[in-house]
Amino acid sequence: MTTTRRAVLAGSAAVATDALLGTSEAQARSRPEAKPKPTVVLVHGAFADASGWNDVAARLIRDDYPVVAPANPLRGVASDSAYLASILATLNGPIVLAAHSYGGIVVTNAAVGNPNVKALVYVAAFAPDQGESLLELQTKFPGSKLDEAALDFRPYDAGLVDGYIKKEFFHDVFAGDVPKAATDLMQAGQRPADTRTLGEPSGAPAWKTIPSYYLVARNDQVLPVAAQRFMARRAGSKIHEVGASHVAMISQPTVTADLIKRAAR
Repeated sequence: MTTTRRAVLAGSAAVATDALLGTSEAQARSRPEAKPKPTVVLVHGAFADASGWNDVAARLIRDDYPVVAPANPLRGVASDSAYLASILATLNGPIVLAAHSYGGIVVTNAAVGNPNVKALVYVAAFAPDQGESLLELQTKFPGSKLDEAALDFRPYDAGLVDGYIKKEFFHDVFAGDVPKAATDLMQAGQRPADTRTLGEPSGAPAWKTIPSYYLVARNDQVLPVAAQRFMARRAGSKIHEVGASHVAMISQPTVTADLIKRAAR
């Protein structure tokens, strides 16, 4: 090969390489940076702990969502809400709050005034307006089987009382679509709620200023489906219904995770 031909080929290769590099750099510059995914905070309710969210959390983590599932103290609406608000204040970037049952009244209060909370997801959860209580909403419509006969009351401290669901009621009332072997363990390790939470009024609701989503559990024996639909519609939530017991996040984790991911978009 002559010197001239080698020089021409080398020059052509260099031009082609520069063109490819230029194209790659241009593509890199034009490709938008992926937005960080919001942190999903999963809030459990009464008679439960954060492990009830395990199957939902696993699906979210697999899809690269940061997940936090704090322990809800279950000591009172105002104090539990303040505790959750203090946790939210430590998180940077956008947040999606998902709550089950009693956890709904907690997130409704805790999210107020936090600009990082971009969405609320209620899973068979209480979404009260200002001044409303859990007992008021639970009995607003007929159908709840979680009454005094289903509860054990155990005093603690000076005149304070905790409520537990009795073993003979736990499966059918709380988690009828979960295998009994699992609900026996859930019942044995349940975390009680201070009975004062039943009548404690809620504060100004975050759902008035933050977009919300609601997973209605049609077979719920704790929070009547009519109450769930009423609260979801009043809040202007995007509603999805599923044939599930009160613990829809346990019996229908894929449906629950998908709704949370929809809220996180």
